[in-house]
Amino acid sequence: MTVKLTVENVVEAKAEVERLETEGFTRDDIYIFAHYKKRGDDITDALDTEQVGMKEQGFVKSMKNMFTSRGDELRNKMEAAGLSSEEAADAEEELDTGKLIIIAKK
Repeated sequence: MTVKLTVENVVEAKAEVERLETEGFTRDDIYIFAHYKKRGDDITDALDTEQVGMKEQGFVKSMKNMFTSRGDELRNKMEAAGLSSEEAADAEEELDTGKLIIIAKK
C-alpha cells in the first residue's frame, strides 16, 4: 500500500508523519520530498524519516541521478518510493510550488 500526501510546511509534515505512524507505518516506511535538496535533507533528518537510496532505486538509477536534473532525480526517487510515473510527475509539479510531498509505502 502506498499513500501520497501533500503538505505546506514541516509542521504539517510532522503531524502527518505522526498520523501515519498511528496507521501502522514506521518512519522507515515514510519518505519526504522537497524541491530543494538541502531542505529535503534537513526535514528528513529532523523527522527521522527514510531517504530514497540505492536500496529503493537500484545501483544504475542511483548513479544516473547523479547526472540528471533535480526534477528528473525527484521523479525517479518518487517512483522508487511507490508512485507511478504520472503521479511522480504531478507530485514534482507540486514541489515546484514549495510544497512537501510525503510518501508512505509498506
